[in-house]
Amino acid sequence: MAYFPTPRCTAMAFAIAALVLANPAKAHNDSSALCDAGAAAIPEKNPNAPGASAFLGAVAEMDEPQRDRAIRSELLAGNLPNFLRKLQPISLNTRLPGGNAVRMTLCVMADYLSIGSDTDFILVPMGLATALSVALQLGFSLPTRRIVDLIYRQAPVRLKPQPLPPGDQMRSTDYYRKHNAMVLQQRDLMDAPRDQITAGHKKDLVLSRRLWTIPGRVAIYGWHRHNNAPIQPLSTVHGARYADYSHGVRLISNVVFINGLPRSLSDVLADPVLSPLLSDEGTIRRWAELLDGLT
Repeated sequence: MAYFPTPRCTAMAFAIAALVLANPAKAHNDSSALCDAGAAAIPEKNPNAPGASAFLGAVAEMDEPQRDRAIRSELLAGNLPNFLRKLQPISLNTRLPGGNAVRMTLCVMADYLSIGSDTDFILVPMGLATALSVALQLGFSLPTRRIVDLIYRQAPVRLKPQPLPPGDQMRSTDYYRKHNAMVLQQRDLMDAPRDQITAGHKKDLVLSRRLWTIPGRVAIYGWHRHNNAPIQPLSTVHGARYADYSHGVRLISNVVFINGLPRSLSDVLADPVLSPLLSDEGTIRRWAELLDGLT
């Protein structure tokens, strides 16, 4: 399946570029302004879309592939909380090997993909094909391991990992519900706005060169403790369809800003000079290619 940008993604890219070029000085100095149009490709939510409680009831008796398809359908229909539509800036200030200063700004979702409303939502683990399809159609990307670390370091809200007993039930809808309640209880104690970046409570599905060298797998990483050390090192032990309660999908806008000017994140990850800023594995191929082997 060749990659062609969807009309919504193309419109989003033009909107972001117009915003920046109309006032480059403001955009350069205001990272939040850079991210204002980042969620433009997410469809408007249907007022009758189910909240988390109704969705969980609907998928309770489904097998894993059916549940995954239901998750994909709801996300692509725009059934996600409003706070995920307000992308947050993550910035990196450094120098390239030649000595030139560079400021890079990523626009990230404040939390992992969720279904429902701001008051009734559930963080939804999903298989790799669903994660990549949703990211591609909405103009986003999965993070790399280095981006996950960067997000955790700059997140205003850091939660503690809360593992549940291992076993086959890890992939059950009941475990999804149970862990979601634990995360939200801990998050509510922080008394912070929902649109602030929250990290530490899930392992991330990530982009990795291993996805090409070991096809048909999913790469996971993270679940950071407060000492910045992740419980989960980079792993591709599971097949691409595997998802359990501990997994999360945080989307990163595919428009990244370098010294205030927009550029495709896919291009940056494929650039031998710029990719080391965001990847500790070197360059990463255009990840949309991965869908060819998964669909």
